[in-house]
Amino acid sequence: METSGAVIRGVRGGNGPPLLLLHGYPQTHVIWHKVASRLARHFTVIATDLRGYGDSAKPAGGEAHAAYSKRAMALDQVEVMEALGFGRFFVAGHDRGGRVTHRMALDHADRVLKAAVLDIVPTRTVYRTIGKEVATGYYHWFFLIQEFDLPERLIGADPEYYLRRKIGHWSRVGDSFAPAAMAEYIRCFSDPRTIHATCEDYRAAAGIDLEHDEADLDNKITCPLLALWGGRGLVGRNYDVPATWRERAVDVSGRAVDCGHFLPEEAPEETLSELIRFFGV
Repeated sequence: METSGAVIRGVRGGNGPPLLLLHGYPQTHVIWHKVASRLARHFTVIATDLRGYGDSAKPAGGEAHAAYSKRAMALDQVEVMEALGFGRFFVAGHDRGGRVTHRMALDHADRVLKAAVLDIVPTRTVYRTIGKEVATGYYHWFFLIQEFDLPERLIGADPEYYLRRKIGHWSRVGDSFAPAAMAEYIRCFSDPRTIHATCEDYRAAAGIDLEHDEADLDNKITCPLLALWGGRGLVGRNYDVPATWRERAVDVSGRAVDCGHFLPEEAPEETLSELIRFFGV
């Protein structure tokens, strides 16, 4: 689908209320492969690659890396849903996709019926509360924002090694990643354009996204918000996740899931059950 700022690649299936699924770093829409077909028994499921990721377009970041602001990335997804005939919809986002979901629920409150965020707390919260454990686990937040082309060159020297180490470091349930899914992540992430674009995503998060978040401190997400997190992961150890989201949203529910960071792949049954329950089918 062509949007006003990018070409977005995705898949669609099922029938029922529209549900948009958004992935995170360093993956693609394939993260949803264990749950998407079963969600499609209840919903019209649209799973996309964020701009800069997978097979979606990788525009230049531009001034202040604004092309990779969560505002721009959220607008892509709203325009995709509009082009498919869905003026209002549900959305679930994991990791970076959760940050896009957060911005979407603020900028497009009239479009988002309910939102789910998986294994994140707000970006502003992380930067304002960083401690040793979070800084160690989230070291890439500070590595990827370094000036071009330091992270690009270092990751590009062996992107498969980097991706496997990243995913392995954040996961807690063995044998969670299907070989075909991992092969797809490696294929997409091995593109130097993807490596650069994903660095731009994080550079935007450390700059223009924080500016947008500061400007919205008096605004809260008004739609129902579900926060799920990995019970064996970094987020749950370091934050009271529901309390943190209640600072940014008026109607928050959620719980820990018995896994690490990658809920849809490490704990697909629990994740599926929670999403179906929350989105009301």
